[in-house]
Amino acid sequence: MRIKDGFVLRQIIGQYVVVGEGLSQVNFNKMLSLNESAAYLWKELQGKDFSVEDVTALLLDRYEVAEELASKDAAALCESWQKAGVLE
Repeated sequence: MRIKDGFVLRQIIGQYVVVGEGLSQVNFNKMLSLNESAAYLWKELQGKDFSVEDVTALLLDRYEVAEELASKDAAALCESWQKAGVLE
């Protein structure tokens, strides 16, 4: 997986959002809102190829969480980003 080029993380009034810049061909009718953990992951993953296992490892490195929960959260996050159309 990889975050598609043209999607940018912005902080607007204390909230993290992903917006499409220069993507006239993309129908992006809503912004993707991220919590602080997801924003951290976005920053770490942008411009890189990654897997659910890579996301899990980032969560385990940063947070004190059980591996099973980190893996479940990583899979859910990747699925939500895939559904939002920001991954290739």
